[in-house]
Amino acid sequence: MLTEFLAPARLPPGQRIYAIGDPHGCAARLEALHDRIAEHLLDHPVERATLIHLGDYVDRGPDSAAVIDLLLGPPPLHGMQVVNLVGNHEQMMLAALSPTAPDAVLDFWLDNGGGATLESYGLSPRHPEGWDAVPDDHLAFLKGCRSSHAAGGYFFAHAGIRPDVPLAAQDVMDLTWIREPFLSWRGPVPAVVVHGHTPCKAPEIRGHRIGIDTGAVFGGDLTCAVLQDDRIGFLTA
Repeated sequence: MLTEFLAPARLPPGQRIYAIGDPHGCAARLEALHDRIAEHLLDHPVERATLIHLGDYVDRGPDSAAVIDLLLGPPPLHGMQVVNLVGNHEQMMLAALSPTAPDAVLDFWLDNGGGATLESYGLSPRHPEGWDAVPDDHLAFLKGCRSSHAAGGYFFAHAGIRPDVPLAAQDVMDLTWIREPFLSWRGPVPAVVVHGHTPCKAPEIRGHRIGIDTGAVFGGDLTCAVLQDDRIGFLTA
């Protein structure tokens, strides 16, 4: 049974959103969480269900390639809308795999878990000349990920927002990289932001944000926030 709490914002009637934090190559756990979502939706049907992945699909974990394969496949349950957002690790990967990437960009990606991603494709971090074997459909998927999504009183982004900038004017680098001043902001915001990027031991529910990167790749849970009306609950794997 899903334990629900009062949420800091609400969705329109008949809508439910499942939002998943950073998988970071943990393909088996993402698949298990998709199964839990499908089970929950079958047990509790709703008029409109949306699944949002908040980014950071690659790097650090054991099987980034399988995570992208999973995201390229069908949704957990037929009829669900799926929204895939870009994270800073996808940005690092795409920049490093560019044919004109300077050594500093390659090194930065490898220093932040890129080697594990290459190994999941059977490639060596020591031989960049072979990196063009990453499948084209995987690269196209990463390039096609959105920077944000809005629904009801919520705004979804990988890292957060620049608090004093209108949502329509947010810079993609802030949406994918920001921590402060967003995390500790105490002023008004145009919407409650649901985000990953900054690991926490348990979901963080604040007046202006809901953080759900619970460190799956570091031994924590892979967390899905379940939002409906003015309530929130969590599924984990």
